[in-house]
Amino acid sequence: MGCDRNCGLIAGAVIGAVLAVFGGILMPVGDMLIERTIKKEVVLEEGTIAYQNWVKTGTEIYRQFWIYDVQNPQEVVANSSKIKVKQRGPYTYRVRYLAKKNITHDPENHTVSFLQPNEAIFEPSLSAGTENDTWTVLNLAVAAAPHLYPNAFVQVVLNSLIKKSKSSMFQKRTVKELLWGYKDPFLSLVPYPISTTVGVFFPYNNTADGVYTVFSGKDNISQVAIIDTYKGKKNLSYWPSYCDMINGTDAASFPPFVEKTRVLRFFSSDICRSIYAVFGAEINLKGIPVYRFVLPSMAFASPLQNPDNHCFCTETVISNNCTSYGVLDIGRCKEGKPVYISLPHFLHASPDIAEPIEGLNPNEDEHSTYLDVEPITGFTLRFAKRLQINILVKPAKKIEALKGLKRNYIVPILWLNETGTIGDEKAEMFRKRVTGKINLLGLVEITLLSVGVVMFVAFMISYCACRSKKVK
Repeated sequence: MGCDRNCGLIAGAVIGAVLAVFGGILMPVGDMLIERTIKKEVVLEEGTIAYQNWVKTGTEIYRQFWIYDVQNPQEVVANSSKIKVKQRGPYTYRVRYLAKKNITHDPENHTVSFLQPNEAIFEPSLSAGTENDTWTVLNLAVAAAPHLYPNAFVQVVLNSLIKKSKSSMFQKRTVKELLWGYKDPFLSLVPYPISTTVGVFFPYNNTADGVYTVFSGKDNISQVAIIDTYKGKKNLSYWPSYCDMINGTDAASFPPFVEKTRVLRFFSSDICRSIYAVFGAEINLKGIPVYRFVLPSMAFASPLQNPDNHCFCTETVISNNCTSYGVLDIGRCKEGKPVYISLPHFLHASPDIAEPIEGLNPNEDEHSTYLDVEPITGFTLRFAKRLQINILVKPAKKIEALKGLKRNYIVPILWLNETGTIGDEKAEMFRKRVTGKINLLGLVEITLLSVGVVMFVAFMISYCACRSKKVK
């Protein structure tokens, strides 16, 4: 009887040890299975989860606009006063809902080429007003004229046309006109062929961005979705050396197995440059653990703080010998127009940039850019891209609409918030097909290991106790 009991205890201990060992062995095996599955599913080829969501995003993406309505236009023109603004909005459009087109696979180079169609649909229920709301904004054509035509004689001619068209430094425009284009009365009088339509995002609808060529990741998963080449209508060759380099992905996804120490680099054709984000926090999004990566203030720092930005400092007077920060000159890829980008309300900008403008209230929560990335797959499940469009306005002695100015202004026109969040159905599918399986496998590993250890210890204690009694 004692022998049978001892044998049972020993057998139990052995079983516990086997379970513990099996659980320990299963861990690296399980990790290998997870890694193999992920590497298969994130490749950009037909049949994978990544490809299905890459061709046409299942997430609804919205672009919200806030317009800066100028409150004292006459005062600014006459006295070069500070510009008082009130933001109006949001005016919301659904964007990036069309599938990529002209998709071409190159099996030899393991790349995929495509065009991204542009289209925007106004969403009244998500907007503060209609597209016909009218606000006082900077006159884009008048403000750009002295930059595009610095010759004094040409400016005299342009001044006569500006006066004849009854144009001024400021104008009243509807939201639709300002965003998507309007026929400018001043430019319509220019006696030689030029585009007479002006708009912050003109042309947009019925156009396409690209051609993009990205790596499929078939031969090297660490390069999946990374842009190899970009041949868009925006000429990036304007930038010297470093600044025309295209680094990273389009931010919709990144190579898998993202670590907190990784710097995520992505390219945006809107601003004609690559930019980056760094780890900020761990967040739970609809039951899915994600890493939040944020655009750091260093991305808009002065060249003294961030040498990578030396190409975007082109005006030594405006930038105080390149010491000002918070704005980047992208005019070289905007056909010479004096366009500057910044974060909304000049967030993280040096005081001299915002000093001539009243009515701004920068806020980190509302005005910063972030990406919520699922770290195992590298998929971006939520994002908020926030940028402000500004125009540089300088005094011009030969143009009456601008000759009264006694200072330079970087005038905010509007700011945008482009957002997208994985839908409930997609989130549920993601949990079942990805995180659910990973969590289940992890649970099995831990359970086997824990039960095995507990059984081994328990049976060994019982065995030792039994032996002790027998000796007595």
